[in-house]
Amino acid sequence: MQTTRKEHDFLGELDIPNHLYYGIQTYRAKENFNITGIPISREARFIKALGFVKKAAALANRDCGVLDPKIAEAICYGCDQLIAGKFEDQFVSDLIQGGAGTSCNMNANEVIANIGLEYLGKKKGDYDFLHPNNHVNCSQSTNDAYPTAFRIALYMKLTDYLKILVELEKAFRAKGQEFNRVLKMGRTQLQDAVPMTLGQEFNAFATTIGEDILRLREAQQLVLEVNMGATAIGTRVNAPEGYPDLCVAYLRKESGIHVVLAPDLIEATGDTGAYVQIMGTLKRNAIKISKICNDLRLLSSGPRTGFNEINLPARQPGSSIMPGKVNPVIPEVVNQSCYYVIGQDLTVTMAAEAGQLQLNVMEPIIAFAMFTSLEYLGNAIMSLVDKCIIGITANADRCAEMVMNSIGIVTQLNPIVGYEISASIAGEALKTGKSVHEIVVVERKLIDQAKWDEIFSIENLINPKFINK
Repeated sequence: MQTTRKEHDFLGELDIPNHLYYGIQTYRAKENFNITGIPISREARFIKALGFVKKAAALANRDCGVLDPKIAEAICYGCDQLIAGKFEDQFVSDLIQGGAGTSCNMNANEVIANIGLEYLGKKKGDYDFLHPNNHVNCSQSTNDAYPTAFRIALYMKLTDYLKILVELEKAFRAKGQEFNRVLKMGRTQLQDAVPMTLGQEFNAFATTIGEDILRLREAQQLVLEVNMGATAIGTRVNAPEGYPDLCVAYLRKESGIHVVLAPDLIEATGDTGAYVQIMGTLKRNAIKISKICNDLRLLSSGPRTGFNEINLPARQPGSSIMPGKVNPVIPEVVNQSCYYVIGQDLTVTMAAEAGQLQLNVMEPIIAFAMFTSLEYLGNAIMSLVDKCIIGITANADRCAEMVMNSIGIVTQLNPIVGYEISASIAGEALKTGKSVHEIVVVERKLIDQAKWDEIFSIENLINPKFINK
């Protein structure tokens, strides 16, 4: 029984194991690009997107009369297998590769061709009947097929990521409601400021995540403009009349994503500005999430010698030498995931800038940076929600004690006694260790107890009203 088949390209011949659906160009790519150890098979959305692109191209070519209907049918069958999640293990090209994504494109072309050949009752490698370049890649170039598939995959991955962000927003909002009566001290520059509630603090976390959801949804729309039909550089060379519009219409129908044809295909083939903007928005999101995690670590610091306003769920012993120590490991790992995303923003920036003339050959590293950033940060956020936020508890008594012992509450007296007297009260409290209440009500008798109770009631501290007498 034959265990290999001979395939050739213009560099020569290779024996390809017969069980493989990919061919000689993918085989060479596997040997050439052992960079990350992460093959494109790890990105199921990308393989599915390649299936959409190749199917749309086959249908458009059939309608334009440049592809035999039976061949188109076999190609569509192969594409449907990819769309259904089959043959993912045949996508072995490294996510980072030279050639502007040619290896990825040919990986898809070869796999689809060999699936289609079996559909036609032929053997793998019988390319006289169904050829990876002549048929599967008909009216295409890597330079329009690869970025279009990337954009569709990126759109889908952003949709998945946005769902995760919504869960994060909901988790913070739920804690905001749970802690809406927990009085605490607000801080600016790590110094006592004025009172607020822990609920307000967590609601602010939810709001800032909600803002990023809106910004990411806006940025996501930028990838809907595709350059299918541009072929090599945007001049539509080798594409039949009417093919670009037909192809994009089929792509829209098959994927369910409202892609549109770029008005200037030459510009669209060389431009990567959409990726820069999306990645910048994702970086903004990562920065905010990391800042929140810093806050959670501060608020839970101690427990005896720190803020100790909240308790994070204990996930593991925190030290190999200090018994009883528990570390905020989930916020810490989210911090680190955020740093990765922030670094990948620079990668995308430099790769976008490095494109020359009519093509940006650095798109594979852009794809790697964006795919991994969305995956890693998405996983980190799910851990943050499930293993941290939903289990946070408040130390309400500790929070209230710090409010009433704080010198910062003297700010509430400004409208009544003025800034200068308030400053002198703060100075005396700081110097002597006396409470603000003792100085204001008992010793100086600047206000009576009833007025004090009115000013420093929990309702007025949570939602301050202007009181000046």
